[in-house]
Amino acid sequence: MSENAPLITADLVSLDQDLGSEKTKVITKLAGIVAATGRADSAKGLAGDALAREQQSATGQPGGIGIPHCRSAHVQTTSLAFARLPKPVDFGAKDGPADLIFLIAAADGEGQAHLKLLSKLARAMARKTFLASLREAQSAEEVVAIVEEVLAPKPKPATDQLEAAPAPSGSTATGSSDAQYGGAAAGAAAGAGAAGAAAADDGAQAAPAKRHLVAVTSCPTGIAHTYMAAEALEQKAAEMGHELVVETQGSSGGTPLTQEQIDAADAVVFAVGVGVRDRERFAGKPGVEAGVNVGVSDPEGLITKALAAADDPNGHRIAGGGGSGGESAGAGQGGTSWPRRIQQALMTGVSYMIPFVSAGGLLIAISFLMGDAGIANVSADIVANSSLANLPSAADYSDVAIRGDGLLLYLAAVLSVVGGLAMTFLVPALSGYIAYALAGRPGIAPGFVGGAIAVALNAGFIGGLVTGLIAGLIAMWIASIKVPRWLAGLMPVVIIPLVTTLIVGLLMYLLLGAPLAALMTALQNGLSSMSGSSAVLLGVIIGLMMCFDLGGPVNKAAYLFGTAGLSAGGEANQMIMAAVMASGMVPPLALALSTTVRGKLYSEAERENGRSAWLLGAAFISEGAIPFAAADPLRVIPSMMAGGAVTGGLIAALNVTQNAPHGGIFVIGTIGNPVGFLIALVAGVVVSAVIVTVLKSQRQRALMARAQRDAESADAPTAQTAAA
Repeated sequence: MSENAPLITADLVSLDQDLGSEKTKVITKLAGIVAATGRADSAKGLAGDALAREQQSATGQPGGIGIPHCRSAHVQTTSLAFARLPKPVDFGAKDGPADLIFLIAAADGEGQAHLKLLSKLARAMARKTFLASLREAQSAEEVVAIVEEVLAPKPKPATDQLEAAPAPSGSTATGSSDAQYGGAAAGAAAGAGAAGAAAADDGAQAAPAKRHLVAVTSCPTGIAHTYMAAEALEQKAAEMGHELVVETQGSSGGTPLTQEQIDAADAVVFAVGVGVRDRERFAGKPGVEAGVNVGVSDPEGLITKALAAADDPNGHRIAGGGGSGGESAGAGQGGTSWPRRIQQALMTGVSYMIPFVSAGGLLIAISFLMGDAGIANVSADIVANSSLANLPSAADYSDVAIRGDGLLLYLAAVLSVVGGLAMTFLVPALSGYIAYALAGRPGIAPGFVGGAIAVALNAGFIGGLVTGLIAGLIAMWIASIKVPRWLAGLMPVVIIPLVTTLIVGLLMYLLLGAPLAALMTALQNGLSSMSGSSAVLLGVIIGLMMCFDLGGPVNKAAYLFGTAGLSAGGEANQMIMAAVMASGMVPPLALALSTTVRGKLYSEAERENGRSAWLLGAAFISEGAIPFAAADPLRVIPSMMAGGAVTGGLIAALNVTQNAPHGGIFVIGTIGNPVGFLIALVAGVVVSAVIVTVLKSQRQRALMARAQRDAESADAPTAQTAAA
């Protein structure tokens, strides 16, 4: 089936039939209805995916509606199943159980057409008139007509529009960020005009002045709540006599707010369940931040609080956040706990650091292939004393194990120097972009300087993590201080970077630098002491560390240990680097293998990530496994650690060495005992892939069994009644 198929048909509608007394039974029944029409290949699979989404957060909404929804590989085309229940069922809404249930079954990988229709439907769910018409419908065909009128409204004749009376307050069904303060503006103007006329008739005071607001709504799935919150906010703003424009950051896209709209707004409303993209656009504006469900259930409260913040000189101000697109974590993010914000900031720093590792590490690896591992010890001298007109010779450096002469040796030295310079930015980049994720652009300079200080004091990665967090938090705090308008323009470009850099520098040199350096030294010495007879155990520990957080701080601590040892030379240090690289390749390759062998266990997005993970794993980019770990950490992370431990232990047992800090399989020429490297790598990948596949299969079977039990228990009363 295709996107041209209708979203809802009469076969997908159930009116006044008892589908069960619990939401799991209702969802299971509706999934069966979708499958019976040929729109899903498995009722159990669809029900399992919907129930798994239901466990994340309740989908009941004010007004007696429930909107269970999911993306599922079992859905052939995106569909909407609808049930009007004779007895309401609890879907988790605060105002009570629901009698109108919409099951939104979105097909993985489908284009935008149906998602745009679903966004229109979600907006309609916030309208009382729409819900009332569904409760009064006499047939399935009438329900389909009501829904289709929302999805593709028919234009009214011009005469009807001229003769129609103004819509009563609260019934406005407009709302799109496509127009400059459009959507709710017309309804707001009508409401304000009516209020003004009434005031003039009875001599009351004039209506309050119209205010301008902007809002952002989003939710993890981006299908329903995003657009319901947008509609609720627009309607309520119109009732209150204000103008409000919403930027919906959902699956069907939307028109971003312009900077002019944001600057002209009196206040900002964030009703979000995930990070706001490009939130630094709103930095310093008065407003309110809350979860997306609050936008649906209490839009008036959010608007009132936002305007109160605008009227209060000490009211809440929106904090800027780093990044764009999905990277934006931002401090002060509504609905996000501080531990989560810190984690997001750390991962932002790591993600921006990785290109330096990739570029620098691969250049160094290529230089090793051209001039042997000893080139790192003499590359600076060769570059300083040679040129294209004065090419070097290996005979001039007979005390160092290098090879090649002339142009080849000179190029190897240049690549080694360039790669080494790139690697010197690792800690400053990590620190700078952690601060950026917390405080936006004002945090970059203090973060980079703090990272450079950490390197100078030998505090390493641990020092970079600490300086990034300190710089980001201090810059964010200074940005929250209310200053005169004439000074506000200097804050992000002068005041905040200057003061934050000064504080971070003083803290590192006077208090934190020495303890952090001692901690880093103790960590390295502790791991180094395990070499020799405990080499296999050391390999296992490195494998566990590399796979614990898949590119996070623990992974990077192990990586630093490996790369730092290379500069000292020696077979033991080269074995550690081999264990670091091989075990770090395990997670993405294992998940790529699992998604290939048992694709039905994963969503379409995960299968796509799995295809990319083959290359990422082969290139030693552990971050290729992060999307899988974020979605299912309890099954993915232990599975990856098991495989990483196997690989790390085998690397040590087979005496494999590696003198390149990055590159994966593409620098196999720099590996001592490449056959042993491949044996250890394949063994770990197979172990992790088998474990994660088994765990995910068990989870899917449990969800399907639960759905089956719910379906059978829902069928039992019907069968007993028929027998009677």
